[in-house]
Amino acid sequence: MKRLFLCLMAACVAASVTALPAQACTTMIATPGATSDGSMMVTHSDDDELGDQRLVFVPAREQEGLRKIYAAAYAYPRIVTDDRGPAYDTPGKKTTPLAEIPYEEIWKILGRKQETSLTYFDGNYGIMNEKNLMFGECTNGANYEPQANPKASGSKPRRIFYSSELSRIALENCVTAREAIRLMGGLIDKYGFFSTGETLLVADEKEAWVFEMCALPDRKYHSAWVAKRVPDGHYFVAANTFRIREVIKDDPDNFQYSRLLIPGLKKLGWWDEKKQGPVDWLRAVSPGEYNHPYYSLRRIWRCQDRVNPDLGLSPWVKGTYTTHYPFSIEPRTKLSLEDVFSLYRDHYEGTQFDLTKGTAAGPYGDPHRFVGHYDGNQNNESKDKKYYGAWERAVSVFYQGYTFVCQTRPKAPEFTRGILWFGPDVSYTTVFTPFFSKMAQLPKPYQTGDPQRFDPKSAWWAFDLVANWSRLNFQRMTRVDILPARRALETRAIEGAYAMDKVVAGEPAELQKRLVTEYGYKTAEMILDRWHDLAFTLFAKYSDGYINLPGREATPVGYPATWLNRTDYSEGPTSYDMK
Repeated sequence: MKRLFLCLMAACVAASVTALPAQACTTMIATPGATSDGSMMVTHSDDDELGDQRLVFVPAREQEGLRKIYAAAYAYPRIVTDDRGPAYDTPGKKTTPLAEIPYEEIWKILGRKQETSLTYFDGNYGIMNEKNLMFGECTNGANYEPQANPKASGSKPRRIFYSSELSRIALENCVTAREAIRLMGGLIDKYGFFSTGETLLVADEKEAWVFEMCALPDRKYHSAWVAKRVPDGHYFVAANTFRIREVIKDDPDNFQYSRLLIPGLKKLGWWDEKKQGPVDWLRAVSPGEYNHPYYSLRRIWRCQDRVNPDLGLSPWVKGTYTTHYPFSIEPRTKLSLEDVFSLYRDHYEGTQFDLTKGTAAGPYGDPHRFVGHYDGNQNNESKDKKYYGAWERAVSVFYQGYTFVCQTRPKAPEFTRGILWFGPDVSYTTVFTPFFSKMAQLPKPYQTGDPQRFDPKSAWWAFDLVANWSRLNFQRMTRVDILPARRALETRAIEGAYAMDKVVAGEPAELQKRLVTEYGYKTAEMILDRWHDLAFTLFAKYSDGYINLPGREATPVGYPATWLNRTDYSEGPTSYDMK
């Protein structure tokens, strides 16, 4: 049966496509006081336009000598190296390090030695380590976006760090969010930052911070960063625009920033505190939203409005530098894990921006809006751009590579406390699968998959195939078949993951690690087997535009009258009379 499934899947895949090195993501924090069970949650959707979709387990290793630093890369394979586990040791491929730095320098900034690295889950950015340090990410427009520069020369400073490697080094060495901020900030100040503006969310089980960074066009004041703590009891969301505004001094418990920031902005003429007051980080370093107006802010509005509609936030603002949306908010009702999943499955349903409605949704209410050359780069700020039109940008979008929710449950046993809920492909039609942060390894289907070459053994391809097939009749197929299967699997996974608390309680550490690893493998296998069977069902059931079920004649579906009335159907050939 599985062999037949693999053959059928292969036959349904179109020719290869080209990956774009781009990121346009939505990322969130739900602090313990904002969640129904006291969990800390950090989330991220990697909207990477067919980049490297793999979830990779990076094992512990002895840290000595030099640490290799790689440039940001999203196309498959993102990194090829033999020192980060077998999943990154891709045969026939090679990645040349951008630079190397001494581990002693890392530890000097950190304030202690970490001679053996911590294990962690990795994606296009670092995700979560065995100590339950958690990351999320989104890319932002910045005034200055230089290329990497491994060696300083003339007026050009050294620039070797982007957020991807910063997050990985933090996960290898850090236990708390504050440690991660100190380390990442120190590395930026010493070695320089390159490329786009970036937001990293970083949290442990007690504290959550928003860490934002960019490059500055100066040899001495080459880079800048700011970090702001999210108050307990609050929810935070970012979506491709910087979210920190006023730079607050002399409050390190809640706000930290680079020593290069204030003098650098003054020298560049970007901000003068004596003339303009406290630094507005967003205004000072960024042109604002990506791509087009409301590309970012509409998602921020939608998420905050869903989390607390009593705030009465308007979806309309006066400009990209609006202060209308708070940095973070208290939810009206404390958020469950399923509530957070739901935020990532939004297409503005029930609002004036509902993407399941209108002519562009087609006859079957498809919320996806493919982009063309007339839309420009989906991952760039909107300055100096000619607009022919624009689509609303929803949280769930067709070019999502994966979405995850990192969850730390402080009352759970050590080996089941941290869980990564990982969903390959589009969040609306994915199934979030649990992997405990203490696992000894990850299932191979989640660590494999080139999006330019169909791989029937890859988890990402299984979900991508069903997501694409659903667009034949989106509303019927998702409502009747996909969403019920998704709900059943996620309910079973949540119940099973939480039940592991009792399974591991009191067992030796080595056995606990084996038990949580086995659970992750078995649950992933169960979910993928069900999704493969679902694909078989959908292939036959909706073949050729019919509802085709065993034991009965195929039933024509046709089109809704509302959509037919917008076509030339009524003008079709209904008579032999000449007109």
